[in-house]
Amino acid sequence: MNQATTAQAVEYCEGVVKKFTIATVFWGVIGFLAGTFIAFQLAFPALNLGLEWTTFGRLRPVHTSAVIFAFGGNILFASSLYVVQRTTRARLFGGEGMGNFLFWGFQAVIVLAASGYVLGITQGKEYAEPEWYVDLLLTVVWVAYLIAFAGTVIKRRESHIYVANWFYLAFILVIAMLHLGNNLTIPVSLTGTKSYIVWAGVQDAMTQWWYGHNAVGFFLTAGFLGMMYYFIPKQADRPVYSYRLSIVHFWTLVFLYIWAGPHHLHYTALPDWAQTLGMVFSVMLWMPSWGGMINGIMTLSGAWHKLRTDPVLRFMVTSVAFYGMSTFEGPVMSIKAVNSLSHYTDWTVGHVHSGALGWVAFISFGTLYYLVPALWKRQRLYSLRLVTHHFWISTLGIVLYITAMWISGILQGLMWRAYDSLGFLQYSFIETVEAMHPFYVIRASGGVLFVIGALIMVYNLWKTAKGELRSEKAFEDAPHAVTAG
Repeated sequence: MNQATTAQAVEYCEGVVKKFTIATVFWGVIGFLAGTFIAFQLAFPALNLGLEWTTFGRLRPVHTSAVIFAFGGNILFASSLYVVQRTTRARLFGGEGMGNFLFWGFQAVIVLAASGYVLGITQGKEYAEPEWYVDLLLTVVWVAYLIAFAGTVIKRRESHIYVANWFYLAFILVIAMLHLGNNLTIPVSLTGTKSYIVWAGVQDAMTQWWYGHNAVGFFLTAGFLGMMYYFIPKQADRPVYSYRLSIVHFWTLVFLYIWAGPHHLHYTALPDWAQTLGMVFSVMLWMPSWGGMINGIMTLSGAWHKLRTDPVLRFMVTSVAFYGMSTFEGPVMSIKAVNSLSHYTDWTVGHVHSGALGWVAFISFGTLYYLVPALWKRQRLYSLRLVTHHFWISTLGIVLYITAMWISGILQGLMWRAYDSLGFLQYSFIETVEAMHPFYVIRASGGVLFVIGALIMVYNLWKTAKGELRSEKAFEDAPHAVTAG
């Protein structure tokens, strides 16, 4: 029996991948809407509505958790479970039963966490706000995720382990370690919703940013690099530019990223040697990050012409360009002299969103546009023209957002450190807040465009799942990888 026949004989678990794909789209829209609303709250504080449940402080973690863990987490589940089955030519370990446990368990974590934020139930730790009872449920779900993924790899029919699976496995393992280390808490009571972290003072801060930065490094980077290494070659119908470079990229990224967290704590009570260590490793991260970017973009060698007619591939390649840009900017901002200006300003917000919107969201959009026709067995997407509209509207939204925050952040930093001839601060804090207002309006407007783009995607994917096709002569003769891989 040849390889193709063997691959066809495998009955993949696609139902769970479909569920995670639908959840990705749903939570993405919720997260983008929440982010746009709180952006308007910063520009127009009356939108806090005078209610404790609708204040910026409570809705902000709803937004961050919705986009990172609900939108990002669901697409990571969907793509990893899709990729690992096809690259190993093996059915998901545990079958649909395991898949359904992962799906409903993870959705329960999301709902419990979000409801807690609105009610004021939080640990107050960046990206780790859920209280102990949510953390316990997430631990159970995550261990099951590891068992399902690793079990599928172990029973593989393909001797080679494709590089995307290395990135996915690193993401799963390191996030488990980070979650356990940063959420060691003592509940006030078994029936209460409050707990106290076992770490104290600067140790707590160090542990938090060891977690926080590596959540970016392994949740928002390694997992999505797994997507890049599978879906860009599939969509471009080209092999990875350099498999050797992908292995070097993997091991250097895994080794260096874990040490970069202290750069969040420059000029604090953290020992100076630890701050410098974080800065040095952050600068060293340029090498693996840009190696991965080059590998992703150069995979299009011999297929550059497809960017003119394939807007899905355009999403994917643009995401890699944003990955390169944000992984250049991050190390620059970790340098102490730069950080003294950028820290606590909107420059950091702009940097985070260039990675979150440009890299994470765009590679996710490209992956969704690939997965839906493949999973629902459609000839192609309902409309490639709508994908083009989504691309340009969202790109404009990102540009407005990040440029407004860059200008706002640098202006903030300069105003905060401005002194008059007598050595007094030249600007009061309220004057710096007033100076930010036009940039906050621009930022919120960029968010509106991003939401509009996402809604266009929802309509397009819905029509695709229904099996409808829109006649578009300009795209019909262009090759597109839209069938199940």
